[in-house]
Amino acid sequence: MRIREFADADWALVWPIVREVIEARDTFCYDPSMTSDQARQAWVEAPPGRTVVAEEAGSVLGTARMGPNRPGPGSHIATASFMVAARARGRGVGTALCRHALAWARGRGYAGMQFNAVVESNLAAIEVYRREGFTIVGTVPGAFDHPELGRIGLHIMYCPL
Repeated sequence: MRIREFADADWALVWPIVREVIEARDTFCYDPSMTSDQARQAWVEAPPGRTVVAEEAGSVLGTARMGPNRPGPGSHIATASFMVAARARGRGVGTALCRHALAWARGRGYAGMQFNAVVESNLAAIEVYRREGFTIVGTVPGAFDHPELGRIGLHIMYCPL
């Protein structure tokens, strides 16, 4: 598996992953009716951020976006988001993308990385993040409307760098 910079031509391969994730409505706070153009605008990071893809044998398995969590006085803390194709889950793609994002943030001198909205039922992602040094610093109760579980919490997670 190789992680590389997103190129414009990649959107045709990334969009099906993004659509699959947002239509499931169980891990991301994105409108499931987003169009491809709307999703691209939300997902592809402008500098100083970065968007990448994880690929293997020409197949895109996942994608990540990373950048400052907030502008101005909050810009010393990074954030990142990850999406992995259902067919590639459980193969270490999410872990590799998370490690890539952390290395990127360290290399740019960020003081930490914050995840603003990790759905509390997304146990696989939470386990990856904990293994990589994140802790849950707070939970907003009922902030996510899960299609099967109803209103559940969103964790805020943080990793000092």
